[in-house]
Amino acid sequence: MNNTPKTYKRAILVCVDFKRDKDFTQLVEEGIALVDSAGYEIVETVTLTRSKVDVKLFIGSGKVEELQVLITALKIDTVIINHNLSSIQERNLELALKLHVIDRTRLILDIFAARVKGHEGILQVELAVQTHQLSRLVKRWSHLERQRGGIGVRGGPGETQMELDKRMIAEKIKMLKTRLKSAVKQRQTQRKSRLKNGIFSISIVGYTNSGKSTLFNVLTKAKVYAENRLFATLQTTSRKLYINDHNEVVISDTVGFVRDLPHTLVAAFRATLEETVHADLLLHVVDVAHILKERQIDDVNHVLVEIKADNVPQLLVYNKIDLKAGMSPRIEYSDDGEPIAVYLSAINNLGTELLRQAIVEKRAWMTINKNQQQEAVYEPWKD
Repeated sequence: MNNTPKTYKRAILVCVDFKRDKDFTQLVEEGIALVDSAGYEIVETVTLTRSKVDVKLFIGSGKVEELQVLITALKIDTVIINHNLSSIQERNLELALKLHVIDRTRLILDIFAARVKGHEGILQVELAVQTHQLSRLVKRWSHLERQRGGIGVRGGPGETQMELDKRMIAEKIKMLKTRLKSAVKQRQTQRKSRLKNGIFSISIVGYTNSGKSTLFNVLTKAKVYAENRLFATLQTTSRKLYINDHNEVVISDTVGFVRDLPHTLVAAFRATLEETVHADLLLHVVDVAHILKERQIDDVNHVLVEIKADNVPQLLVYNKIDLKAGMSPRIEYSDDGEPIAVYLSAINNLGTELLRQAIVEKRAWMTINKNQQQEAVYEPWKD
């Protein structure tokens, strides 16, 4: 299942500016970080501007000819497109360039496949990979259809092979879903136990590389793998967090989100992300020093909508204040006294006590607000 190269392969990264995004430079940098995380050596980064997508080749025939020259001159193994391609665009590019072409979705899937650990996580990534592979079969075998017989002959080698591949992948997907159901049942049993005992649950969410796992380790004294790279941690880990005698909670570290997170991956990780859906509170960790922090907040919230966790209360955690001059730890409150954000540095353990305080205050505010809403419910049948 591990599709990420174990040794560095020479790659060209292609990024297209469609003039729809003012932060193109930053998006190129994120693409470079993704490619680096996947284990490729970027020999050349090619950028271009287009008003619209080329239906057949995505980047247009002129840019393809330019890439053909670079591939030969630089001895390139792989071309990576920092965008999502249709199956036909991917196939056409591979035929034109005569080498492996990877789009953004496949790149992210490969990173997950290389790093995921744990039985459930491996099943989830494999499901995403197989689902993506199924979508890539469209017209992959069309070159064989020229071998069809004359009048009266139904189908041909290309059609037969594609149907066989489809059936094989579909059966594997069905098997993976069955095995995942068993893992989900176990997780649901654990969740029901927590609910029965009235345990307050918190999930840490955020853009990848925002410092979620570092914060989780500081709060719980856990040893979850944390590194300054995209998707360093992929599995959900839960620990008890003792704040005081009245506030002992369960806190979970979840997989990081990213712009245009592949739908197949979101679907496959839905079981894991259910920890987020069923949480009482989300700690939304933000890299306060990142130039695209507002965009990253929006991207995370978009995924939360997709997994139906957008109505779970949030506490923003602006991390990495050590990278911003003049910024100090503090709690930010709304006009009615609700804690809405905490500023801290997880790696320096600076401001984490304020986060603990904000969690207690947020929980109390949520309880009071819930009680007030229940009291305000009009029940005419009781009049």
